[in-house]
Amino acid sequence: MKFVPLVNAVLVSATLYALVFERDRLMGFVGSPPAPETAAPAEAPPQQAVAVQAVQSVARPVDQAVLTRGQTEAARRVEVRSETSARVISDPLRRGAEVRAGDVLCQLDPGTRLAALAEARAKLTEAQLNATAAEKLQAGGYRSETAAAAATASLQEAQAGLEAATREIGRLTITAPFDGILEDDSAELGSLLGAGSLCATVIALDPIRLVGFVAETEIDRIAPGATVAARLATGREVTGQVTYLSRSADATTRTFRIEAAVDNPDRTIREGQTVEMRIMAEGTQAHFLPASALTLNDAGDLGLRVAQEGVARFLPATFLRDTPEGVWLTGLPAAIDVIVVGQDYVTDGTALAVTLRDTPPEATAPEPQQ
Repeated sequence: MKFVPLVNAVLVSATLYALVFERDRLMGFVGSPPAPETAAPAEAPPQQAVAVQAVQSVARPVDQAVLTRGQTEAARRVEVRSETSARVISDPLRRGAEVRAGDVLCQLDPGTRLAALAEARAKLTEAQLNATAAEKLQAGGYRSETAAAAATASLQEAQAGLEAATREIGRLTITAPFDGILEDDSAELGSLLGAGSLCATVIALDPIRLVGFVAETEIDRIAPGATVAARLATGREVTGQVTYLSRSADATTRTFRIEAAVDNPDRTIREGQTVEMRIMAEGTQAHFLPASALTLNDAGDLGLRVAQEGVARFLPATFLRDTPEGVWLTGLPAAIDVIVVGQDYVTDGTALAVTLRDTPPEATAPEPQQ
């Protein structure tokens, strides 16, 4: 009876040994493949590419403009004043009248000046005769060198007197120094003008001058000869060139004066009109794209989604200016594939199935304005 438990113990021990230490052989004997000690991790399914549409964009130079506001000024302005004292004997010219260089503005009464001129001429004739006679007498030894020198001095004095009388007569006719327009009426008939009294004010409006003031942060971008596109308060647009840049800043505003000349042959641009000036400055490289291509990243930065090596990338961009056809952007590589359809549905690293298409008509870059 004690033999049976012993046999059972041996069988149990053999079974446990086979299950623990000879498990692989046992499983192979019964036809089951051995179980791996460590299961290999399952591979993640491949990411599905997102279909997007993109356009190829190449940076191009674009002009940048410095904006300022100013006003128009006459290119030339002069107050024509009398150089002598006399009464005006000419009818006045009315303000707004056009004058040419040399036109008479004020004619003054000569008074006794004509008589003084005749006297100066007579004295010159007498001095010439005396000088000739003194020269002959000196040559014959009948007159001293001192007397001959005195006659020569009298001749020179008479010549100077005649010249002074002639110039005094010339001061009686006050003329326009250049072509222009009278700003005010000229001196009235019968009025007495003293030396320095105003006869008339003449201004020249062709060319007209545009005057503005530029901040010190922008002044280095402007050069003499730069093109200026200006818009008057009336809506009229004109084009000119920079003729002057101030070398010293205004003590109060810290701005620099800038002047431009604009042709005004019909003189329809008046002095004192308000004007908005766009001064063309050195250009920069920029991309012209439809405004719909712009997007924001998670940080709220403005930029573009582009396709690079089959995946999406966000590139921040700097806004330059906009037009009805699209926007100019800087701060980007020279050539990029910009996602224009589907950019809001992808993030950095998203696999893309890119379809390139032609640039849409609304994104065709206009020619930079000159």
